[in-house]
Amino acid sequence: MTSNTRVVVIGAGLAGVRLARRLGELGTPVTLIGEEEHRPYNRVLLAEVLAGRYSPDVIALPAPAELIRGRVTGIDREVRAVHLADGSEIAYDTLVLATGSNPVLPPLRGLFRDAYLASARVAGEPTRSSGRESGGRPPERHSTPDHVLPEGVHAFRTMDDCLGLSKAVRPGVRAVVIGGGLLGVSAARALARRGAQVVLAQQSERLMERQLDPNASALVERHLGDLGVEVHTECRVRDVRCVGGAVRSVEMHDGYALDADLVVLACGVHPRVGLAQIAGLEVRKGIVVDDELRTSDPHIRAVGDCVQHDGTVYGLAAPALEQAEILAESLSGRTNARYTGTRSLTRLTLAGEGFFDLAAFGETEPRPGDDVVQLTDATRGTYRKVVVRDDRLVGGVLVGELGTVGALARAWEGAEPLPDDGPLLHLLTNDGGS
Repeated sequence: MTSNTRVVVIGAGLAGVRLARRLGELGTPVTLIGEEEHRPYNRVLLAEVLAGRYSPDVIALPAPAELIRGRVTGIDREVRAVHLADGSEIAYDTLVLATGSNPVLPPLRGLFRDAYLASARVAGEPTRSSGRESGGRPPERHSTPDHVLPEGVHAFRTMDDCLGLSKAVRPGVRAVVIGGGLLGVSAARALARRGAQVVLAQQSERLMERQLDPNASALVERHLGDLGVEVHTECRVRDVRCVGGAVRSVEMHDGYALDADLVVLACGVHPRVGLAQIAGLEVRKGIVVDDELRTSDPHIRAVGDCVQHDGTVYGLAAPALEQAEILAESLSGRTNARYTGTRSLTRLTLAGEGFFDLAAFGETEPRPGDDVVQLTDATRGTYRKVVVRDDRLVGGVLVGELGTVGALARAWEGAEPLPDDGPLLHLLTNDGGS
């Protein structure tokens, strides 16, 4: 690729910024287009901003030289140009989609259908009726605008979402967090640290069920309970009750109602693929890419949360950053490296008063014939479990104040045969650093 090749990156999140900066370091000029008015920031740390530990400036990312703020409305693949909402046009030789993901809006009565209809009116799109309460999937937007959701109801995905929540929360406010995954746990803890009376409603039988086993989930619930968070599992929310356009309560499937001044939607995300679909690119669960992170158009690549590679949509920071690094090297002509997937580790550190740390990687549930090494300290509230298969570490889950994550993760990522049990037990019991 020559030095005057025009590379345009759509999306100023972690993946887009890492790609743009790395390309700049390698001497390849790049134009980064970001929709949000804020400086690019580390989305992983939004809960720390909500908790009041960090200011927005602390989690800002170093922006590349050429950053354009604007909303891309379309891609003209024939002339290789992107169109912006202000009427401008930017030509490209190679286009990279790093559009990220959107928060999932659950199909709740009093919320989703009204939000969908309002969003469609704002976007100028025709409304559709599926004959269901949800009214279909809302149009793709970078975030859910506050004027669409009822007053007091917030998604938790962008800096604007975070700042809106920060402004609304105060000591004693009644907050209901819907969703007990990684984001919901982080949001509930952050709100509790700000003095809110928090209820976390999780539909499945335990918290963070995708990452943690039952024992680890129980410790997370215990930690939240120590902070005053009331956790309800196997609890399905069906209705958001509003008075005068402002939320007043949420109703469970069994008819039980929880008073609420704030409702936080932490129900997951879905890849943001609207631009790719309109442009006619292949999209399944995400934008389909090959090992060169190339889409069905040879002049368009994609990285990050919006991507589906080898059937997998990761939606995590580590794969996004790895994809960005590999693509930067490839576009700069430095290497013919290929992306073959990421063995990612989920890490959540809840610092401040009541420090809490957890990590999960690989397969946390054993298969028949696997060996399991498990250590529990009820007094300290720590739990450590690893799964070994054919003398190889295939997964683990660690909860509490951890100093073993780095060493265990390296053993897992290397996929090398383990020595005898002594070194493994040493790793599990060593608090001397990561």
